[in-house]
Parts: sequence; structure tokens; C-alpha cells
Amino acid sequence: MNTAVLTPTSRTLAWCLHLLIIGLLTLAAARAVIGSRPHAGWIVAVALTCGLAYAVGPLLSRIRTSRRAAAVWLAAVGLVWLVLLALSPDGIWVAFPLYFLQLHLLPRKAGLIAVLLTAAAAVAGFAAHQHSFNPMVAIGPALGAAVAVAVVWGYQALYRESEQRRRLIEELTATRADLASAQHNAGVLAERERLAREIHDTLAQGLSSIQLLLSAAERALPGQTETAIAQVGQARQTAVDNLAEARRFVAALSPPALERNTLADALERLCTTTSRRLPISARWQTTGDPVPLPTEHEVALLRIAQSALANTVQHARATVVEVTLSYLGDHVALEITDNGVGFDPYELPAASVSGGFGITAMRTRMEELHGNLHVDSDPHHGTTLHAELPLTIAPPRKRPAGAEGWA
Repeated sequence: MNTAVLTPTSRTLAWCLHLLIIGLLTLAAARAVIGSRPHAGWIVAVALTCGLAYAVGPLLSRIRTSRRAAAVWLAAVGLVWLVLLALSPDGIWVAFPLYFLQLHLLPRKAGLIAVLLTAAAAVAGFAAHQHSFNPMVAIGPALGAAVAVAVVWGYQALYRESEQRRRLIEELTATRADLASAQHNAGVLAERERLAREIHDTLAQGLSSIQLLLSAAERALPGQTETAIAQVGQARQTAVDNLAEARRFVAALSPPALERNTLADALERLCTTTSRRLPISARWQTTGDPVPLPTEHEVALLRIAQSALANTVQHARATVVEVTLSYLGDHVALEITDNGVGFDPYELPAASVSGGFGITAMRTRMEELHGNLHVDSDPHHGTTLHAELPLTIAPPRKRPAGAEGWA
């Protein structure tokens, strides 16, 4: 016997069925007493017994969850009903609510068989009381059985469809929640990557400069006190600038160098500061007619210049670096060239292995703005970095090869 959970019914329908059975049993008992029918006492007793047997069902939760328990209960109610049908022709009316109970509580095939047997018993019992059989005797029970089958099976079909929709909605809701979580995680990762680039291009490079200046000051002591003091002062100023960058991260503002200056002004100041603080000559020039740039373009080019100069100081052992900002009509270009030792970009480890963010961060900035970044370098022949951004948004371009590990 199938023990699956039964199809639920609404409280209103259940109470209507309860009242219908109680009303029909009461009607059978009342007609027996009022009509002074034979065995009236027995009819009242059997009707009461049938009502009590039926009342047990709603009180037992197992009948609502177990097909086996429901079948046993229906069999008990059905047997008492057969006795009532044998005693009174009014028992035939009780068959109608029994159809609904059997179709609802029993499996589909078993419920249909039970309804057919109940209808046959009702027809036979009524024919026995009439002492004759004709088609009119069978029409009532048969029609009631057909209506019950149509109503219950239709309700069950609607319920199954409703359950499928409910599960689909739950799946869609869960999928939407998963998608929102994935988008949130992607946003967090993107923000972490952005902050990593910002820290590498600003705070980390500034701290490296401070380290170089303090090391130089340490070597100058105690013989060259004035030189050491100057280098410590430069280190202090670099720390002040880094503090401004850190506060900018917290406030989510543009770089301090761009707050009241153009990109050209910020780059010129960067070259001047680098030449003054570090043992390298940073030369600056601009070509073309300057045009206003979007803030994100200015930030990206400034960060690339900062990172490239820091790489030059730390790795290239160069004495001269040239920074050129060019306005070329439909695009703007930043070129940084040094006379350092150069490198073979294909022999260096990738940034993901070495842990650096230099070239990878620069190239990512350019790709995000639909730009290009090229690095040309050979051992002993210096390095040239060329970053180019369109002044109008263009389709994303393929990532150019080369120099992934310069950091």
C-alpha cells in the first residue's frame, strides 16, 4: 500500500464533507423514526455507529498521512454503511460523500475501484428495497460517482500543477539568490583586485622609495650629515604623500595629485619629485593639443606612470627616464623610456607566480578602459612602455603579449 503523503484539502471543503455525512446519517435516522419503519431502532443505532466511525478519521493524524491507515478506516466506515444500506434505502445517499473520501484517501487505481464497488452496492441495495431493478435505479449512484471522479481528479491535477509551479518558483528564487551571491562575490573580488593595484601603484611604491631614501641616509651618516638630513626629509615627504593616498582610499576620492591639477600637471610634478628624491633624472614632455579626459582615464595613466617609474628605480638601474604624454586626436598615449639594463620579458616569471602587480595591473587598467599597453625591452638596451587610451570608447581589444613579469 502506498504510504505517500496524501493530497491536502482546504479546511472549508473538509468541513463541508463532515457536515454532509452527518446530515445524511441524521436524515436516515430521522426518516426511520418519523416514518415508523421496521427496525427503526436498529437504523438509528447503525447510523450513530457509522457517524462515530467516521468521526474517528479526522481525529487521527495517521489517516491523513498513511494510505494504509486510510484504507483500514474507510473499510470500517464502509462496512457499517453497508449495514445501514441493508436496513434503510436512505443509506444510498451516504454513498456520495463516500466517493470523495475513497478518491481522496486511496491511490488513484484503488480509489476508482472502491468508487465502482460502492456505486454497485448502492444500486443493489436500493433495488432490493424497491423489489425491482430498472435503469433509473442505477442513474443516481452512477452519476454521483462520475461527478465525484471528475471533481477529485480535477482537483488533484490542479494541486499537482500548483506544486510544480511552487517548486519552480522556489528553484528560481534559489537560483536568483545564488546569482546575487555570485555577483556579490565577483564584485568583492574585483574590488580587492582594484585595491591591490592601487596599493601597488601608490602605497607600496612610496614605501619602497622611503626605504631607498633611508638606506641612502644611513650610508651618508655620520660623515655627510646635511645629505642625510635632506634624504630623511624627502623620505618624510614621501610618507606624507602616502598618507594622503591612504586617506583617499578611505574616502574613495580621486588621487590627490589630480584634485586641483590636470593629468599633465600631475605627471610633471611626479617627474620633478622623482628627480629630486631619487638618484635618477626624470624628464617630462607633452605633445599635441591637450583635451579634457575622463577621470578614470587620468587616474589610470597617472597610476601607470607611478608604477613604471618605481619599476625603473628599483629594477632598471637607469640614470635617465623620459615620460611623454601625447594627445593624438582620437586617442591619448603615455610613453615611458629609460636607459636601464633592460630585460627579456619572456624569461621572467609571470606576475601570478612572482606575486607582483606591475605589468599585470597596468594591462588590466588599460583593458578596463578599452586601451592597449605595450612593453618593449631587450637586455642592456633599456625599456619602453607605451600605454594608449581611446578618447571614444572602442570595442575591447586582445591582450597584447609580452613582459607579464616586470614588477
